Amino acid sequence: MIVTVASGKGGTGKTTVAVNLAVTAAEAITRTETIKATQLVIAPENPENFVELIDCDVEEPNAHLFVKPQNVVKQEISTMVPAVDMALCTFCGECEKICRFSAITMIAKKIMIFPEMCHSCKGCVMVCPTGAIKEGARVLGSLLTGQSSHGFNLTWGELRVGEAMSPPLIKQVKKTITCGSGRSNSISEDINNKLSIVDAPPGTSCPAVTTLRGSDFALLVAEETPFGLNDLALTVEALKKLGVPMGIVINRADNDQKGIIDDYAEKENIEIMQRIPFSREAAKICSKGLLLVNELPEMKQCFKELYLKIVSRITQNAKESKYKKTSTKTATSSSDNSIVGRS
Repeated sequence: MIVTVASGKGGTGKTTVAVNLAVTAAEAITRTETIKATQLVIAPENPENFVELIDCDVEEPNAHLFVKPQNVVKQEISTMVPAVDMALCTFCGECEKICRFSAITMIAKKIMIFPEMCHSCKGCVMVCPTGAIKEGARVLGSLLTGQSSHGFNLTWGELRVGEAMSPPLIKQVKKTITCGSGRSNSISEDINNKLSIVDAPPGTSCPAVTTLRGSDFALLVAEETPFGLNDLALTVEALKKLGVPMGIVINRADNDQKGIIDDYAEKENIEIMQRIPFSREAAKICSKGLLLVNELPEMKQCFKELYLKIVSRITQNAKESKYKKTSTKTATSSSDNSIVGRS
């Protein structure tokens, strides 16, 4: 199952939640006692590899600062850009016509390519009648993978300085997710196979949407401010269009007092999964690159409760989805039989 931790704005504590949730899940699943969450028993076949943490905030990745992975392997990632063989080019202009981003254009008898504008669709390669356009490459950044001492692997991307488009690199980072293709698979079967916790870029633009697409559940980290509410609402609307179930974590909450985020969540029928209280001590711990669950006992319990709520919620969503599909199939079959009977 893929759980993506997201937020409408930066600085809400998204990475803090992601890394502490990953450590909590890894520690919980490797304990000898049975873990139950509302009649759910989590019993993976391979507990040592049950959790993986994926940092898709490739412009500012920072999960590794908290997890401190070892044996890091770095791989250069490139994307396709057109390369023109001028000896074969007839200046027909087909490549220029198909490119919606003006990444390739013809001026007089010269072909000009703007690599930063190219979206690697390969349309120009396909329409070139003489085969003059080949597939070149532009370096996007790096893909890094390391092993955490907490019992899970961390994978993250680092966008090349000066690179304008992060979605192509994010897609490469997401390809390393080993629990399947998200909601396209059976969550009930996959739940005891792998838990992928994904740290998404902030906002609702292309990088965030690219990361959120295909998730089984989105955990939205919000802060109780007018700006926080505004950006949370934007993210909620994006998730509705993507069809991704969601819950909210209120970070730096003012005790148990309800505020504007609670009012909005109630209006939108979105569950408040957890409230992380404001703590100056917690801020100091995070500034040192340390984990809250290792330093504060109350945070350890807080994230354990959050983890179990998420797993329970995803399982319930899967059961409801399965029931709806079964009901739809039964209704369709009954309708077909009725038509046959009348004919």
